[in-house]
Amino acid sequence: VVVGEAPGYGDPEADRWRGGNWTGLAYTSRHSGRRIRELLADAGYDQGDCYFTNAVKCFPADPEDPSTNREPTAEERANCRPYLLTEIEQVAPAAVVTTGKHATRSVLAAEGRELDGFLDAVLEPIACPSLGTTAVPLLHPSYEAVWLSRLDHTRDSYVAAIAETLADVAGDGR
Repeated sequence: VVVGEAPGYGDPEADRWRGGNWTGLAYTSRHSGRRIRELLADAGYDQGDCYFTNAVKCFPADPEDPSTNREPTAEERANCRPYLLTEIEQVAPAAVVTTGKHATRSVLAAEGRELDGFLDAVLEPIACPSLGTTAVPLLHPSYEAVWLSRLDHTRDSYVAAIAETLADVAGDGR
């Protein structure tokens, strides 16, 4: 399971990459959707290997500009968490890949845990016994280019680290 922050706004007239508010699906916007799908494919996980969802199920519109997003609130994450947990339970994944601090916070809250210092958690497997799986935090694809060098990774080394971490967590049983 790949957990994003929230759906993207998108363009209802687009042939592809319309955004979650138009498709009802996670990671369907051009920017982040393409990046996370390419990243996971490069790590050896094709689209069919992954179930994509979001911590928050509705686009968190910025009141000043409804076509741009804002960070989802703790209340929005809490209100949507039961739906996320149901998805995780039904899919029963070997790993939950959380992309960004909000997705990671949402999954860890289900365990009664808080997140201090998101960057320190990137690629560090976190046991989630009540979910019956392990969370693996990744950078949100929108911020990957900004933070990779600060984590001493190139894109290639990051992809290799993702592949290795997920293989270890899943016992390569995907």
